[in-house]
Parts: sequence; structure tokens; C-alpha cells
Amino acid sequence: MKLLTNNFLNTYISLLDKDIKSAFAEIKEREWTVENFRFYTAVSVMSSSRIEGEQLEVDSYVKHKILNIEYLSNLTEKPNDLYIAYEYARDNALSLENFYKAHAIATNHLLPASQRGVIRAGNMLIMDQQTNRIQYEAAMANIVKREFECFWDELSKLINAVLNEEEVFYYAALIHLVFVKIHPFNDGNGRAARLLEKWFLAIKLGERAWYIGSEYYYYNNLQAYYNNLASIGLYYNELKYEKGLPFLLMLPNALIINDKK
Repeated sequence: MKLLTNNFLNTYISLLDKDIKSAFAEIKEREWTVENFRFYTAVSVMSSSRIEGEQLEVDSYVKHKILNIEYLSNLTEKPNDLYIAYEYARDNALSLENFYKAHAIATNHLLPASQRGVIRAGNMLIMDQQTNRIQYEAAMANIVKREFECFWDELSKLINAVLNEEEVFYYAALIHLVFVKIHPFNDGNGRAARLLEKWFLAIKLGERAWYIGSEYYYYNNLQAYYNNLASIGLYYNELKYEKGLPFLLMLPNALIINDKK
């Protein structure tokens, strides 16, 4: 079965309560500057890091990146790695080689060098960080490489396809969802999934897509984010992606500009 399927696209469009084209047009009016990229990316990076349990508040990290406020290194080193990965993605094409490189950058202080940008060799259970209960089982070790290769083959075709705004948002969120369920790396998968979603948006819609506050929205709606990820099933070989529409519909809700500057 195709992973990045269009089977749910028509239903997705029928359920949209936001005019994606108009909402993104407002974001495109924002000037493309180094300062703006630094601000919006700091918010995105720290929001994504908070989802993974990092302690520094989003506003504090923004002060760290914008005003050079210093904090203890253990509070900033992992978010800073992820920030560098976002900069790398901004400046490079979305390819498998570059994605592996971005994961390696993002996990510089998280994984040993031998595991950065490398497909895992063992099985993986994903735990709910709030309850310590099993959320779901990722692709088994004996199929994870094959599943990820199939995923990337399909993603490559989407990169080269002509898509309208609604299709771009549909596939960006589906890419996020499928990637998380495969969980190809030993760690850093959540960070990588949210970066990959944003990277896809940027290559399809232009550089101002980096201003979309998707990570911030997910962080501020964290329980819904977890629930919607979990809703499609516990075991990888029994996933029901038709139940993933609530997750796919979260991304358009992120089409608001965070102006806390």
C-alpha cells in the first residue's frame, strides 16, 4: 500500500475550515529578513524541543537567539543543534542525503556519532512522556529500512510534483505522520519529523513557509497532537491512516503569524 496516499485528500479538503491560500498569503506579506527568520525559527525550534521534554521556555530561547541572553549550556545545546539543522534545511535542497545530514546536526548532543543520520537496527517503542505509557510500536527492525526507502521514494515524487496549496498542506502533514510512525532513527524522530514537514512546505511554497508556526501550534495543543498521532493504531502493521484526518487538519490551524517580538 502506498504510504503517502491521496486516498484521504478529498475528505481532507471537505473538512477544512480555513482558506489555506488566503491564510498563507498573509504570511507571505511578511518581509524575508535574517531577523525575521531568526525569530520565527527560534520559536519553532524551542517549541519542537519542548515537545521532546527540553526545559527552557520558548520566550527565554527567543531572548537567547535574538538578544544573546546566556543560559546554562545544558538548556540550550540541544535546541541550538536543532536551530542549526533548520538553517541547514533553509539553505539546501530537500534530498535524502541532506535530510540525513540535518538529522546528524540536530542530534549532535543527543546521539553518538555512529547513530546520527543512520537508520536504526533495533525495534522501537514510543512512550508518552507525560504518562510513561506505550503510545505505539514503530516499524519493526526487519522492515524499517525498506519502509523508509519506500517513504522517501514517494516523497521524492511529491517534491517534483505540481501541487496546489491545499495539496501541499495535506501531504506535508501526512509526511510528518508517516515518518513518525516509521520512526527510522534511534532518537530525534519527532524533531526530524517536524523539521521535514516545514522543509517540504518551504520547497513547495517558498521561503516564507519557514515563518509558519506549526511547531508552536503543536506544542500549544500537545495533548491533541499526541492523541491524534496515536489514533491511527498501536502496531505498525495494523495502522489505519484513514483515522489520521484529525492530525492532518492540525497543520492549517498553524497559519497564524506569531508576533510576540
